[in-house]
Amino acid sequence: MKKNGFTLIEIIIVLFLITLILGLSSVFFAGAFLPAAKMEAAGREIAGQIRQARSLAKLNSVRTLFTIDLDGRTYGIEGQEPKPFPAGTAVRIIDPSSKEISEGKYSLVFSPTGGMSGGTIILSAKKKSLRIELDPITGAAVIKEKK
Repeated sequence: MKKNGFTLIEIIIVLFLITLILGLSSVFFAGAFLPAAKMEAAGREIAGQIRQARSLAKLNSVRTLFTIDLDGRTYGIEGQEPKPFPAGTAVRIIDPSSKEISEGKYSLVFSPTGGMSGGTIILSAKKKSLRIELDPITGAAVIKEKK
């Protein structure tokens, strides 16, 4: 008797090998894109915390600080737990009055009226960079991506 086709065990082995190869390749590709994704998430979180600091200053009618520690690689609102920058992310700040800052601590001061000290925060990982531009009058934090 002549058999055409594959047995069930052959099909199961082939499906297992395909699944194994796809699983290993996805780990490889995730590792290649992960630093840039973490940088983008940190950029969105920084912009959100800046907006929150502005809201807290207006709501409580008190001056609020958002501090970036470039040496300690952390950021956060004064009085709250600072958050770390992702590994592999470079951070620079362009301050309108003192040019580019790449070390030390930098604080954004939010007044009770909603104004703030301005500047630009630049995050970069591998070939991608992200600019968080701060408007000193409106207190807006605008994210601009650069590849």
